[in-house]
Amino acid sequence: MAFGIRRNELKIWKERVRKGEIAFLTHYWLDARFPEAKTVTKAGCADRQKLIDWGAQYGLQEAWIDEHEELLHFDLIGDYQLRILQAEQQWEQLERFQLLQNKKQ
Repeated sequence: MAFGIRRNELKIWKERVRKGEIAFLTHYWLDARFPEAKTVTKAGCADRQKLIDWGAQYGLQEAWIDEHEELLHFDLIGDYQLRILQAEQQWEQLERFQLLQNKKQ
């Protein structure tokens, strides 16, 4: 279950993904399969090859691409989420969801 995002944020993320940009959207998330994860970041891009190539630099496998609602994306959680958001300089999302503070605990 996703929560903690605004409708406009989701709209902008979808637009950027459809334009072929690598776009990030972080939100709070509860999933029994990942009880330690409180947030997830969707890293999306409509250009499959661009997304594959981008993900490969971070050790993400093509098989991990989610094609939900025709919006290709990786779901980033845990160490992948933190490492990639830092590398991509997504400071607003790191701060807003207190991901750096949570990691220090």
